[in-house]
Amino acid sequence: MIPAADLAHCRAAIRTGSRSFFAASHLLPARVRDPALALYTFCRLADDAVDLHREKAQAVAALRDRLELAYAKTPRDAPADRAFAAMISDHEMPRELPEALLEGLAWDAAGRDYETLSDVRAYSARVAAAVGAMMTVLMGVRDADALARACDLGVAMQLTNIARDVGEDAVEGRLYLPRQMMEDEGLDPDDFLAAPKPSAALGRVTRRLLREAQRLYHRSEPGISALPLSCRPGIFAARHIYDGIGQQVRRNQYDSFSQRARTNKWQKTAWLMQSVLRTGVTCAMPQSAVLFAAPLPEVEFLVTAAAIDQDRRQPRAAAVIDVFAQLEARDRLGA
Repeated sequence: MIPAADLAHCRAAIRTGSRSFFAASHLLPARVRDPALALYTFCRLADDAVDLHREKAQAVAALRDRLELAYAKTPRDAPADRAFAAMISDHEMPRELPEALLEGLAWDAAGRDYETLSDVRAYSARVAAAVGAMMTVLMGVRDADALARACDLGVAMQLTNIARDVGEDAVEGRLYLPRQMMEDEGLDPDDFLAAPKPSAALGRVTRRLLREAQRLYHRSEPGISALPLSCRPGIFAARHIYDGIGQQVRRNQYDSFSQRARTNKWQKTAWLMQSVLRTGVTCAMPQSAVLFAAPLPEVEFLVTAAAIDQDRRQPRAAAVIDVFAQLEARDRLGA
């Protein structure tokens, strides 16, 4: 069990740091909401540790050490670490899932480029779909089809985040849009980063990314119906709130430089109510065949890990270790 004081710390951190999730979490049962707050607090902590520190490789290495301590049941003496370790122990969380998140942050630290949409989905798999898979584990669901749909939802959310933050990221020298997609629209990615500004061509790239997110939001919905009934309203809420951010990007004419797409309290309240109603409707509907669609190739390793298929996990662990080793070598060389 998560100590009450540590849980209170997590709740306060998420209230200010992840407002969309905090709103959706109100519809989750306490048995899922509490460990989910611990999970999201650690994810927020990890993201900030890399994003806000100049020595990014060292920040990733420190996070890996904290993860090691949490799985050894000797967490660092901090509320977020203690809560995260309790969540791991209580729910037997497969280690490959948080390791995937750290791998995505290592990609950020290394300044990796994303040439194709598949490359962006691979990044999204690590920094977002891994969280979706962990949430599914917290709900007690280890079915491969439900996990695949949870990963669809995670990738869709991250694509929405990327579309919302194009301007902010570019000003800081970061680019998550597929370079190939930009070139298709006549944009040179390097020239754009040298002098970032909105344009009709950039808007078309952002629109294409949001179309992919929309496809995955719809593909994820049969998976929500495969979750425990008490969990469905909260996950429907997350789906609608993040999709609402994408809708605001569209209303802003795909211009993320002049204004950041935001949703307000009244919109979130409406989506929460819609999510409760949708849960009732889906209970009366037959199961969709989309539930059984194959996972995206980029998230298949997450589905395998959450299903606890030991024979197929070993190569994956070696790949993660290799990424960390490359990053540390790059840091030592001063690259």
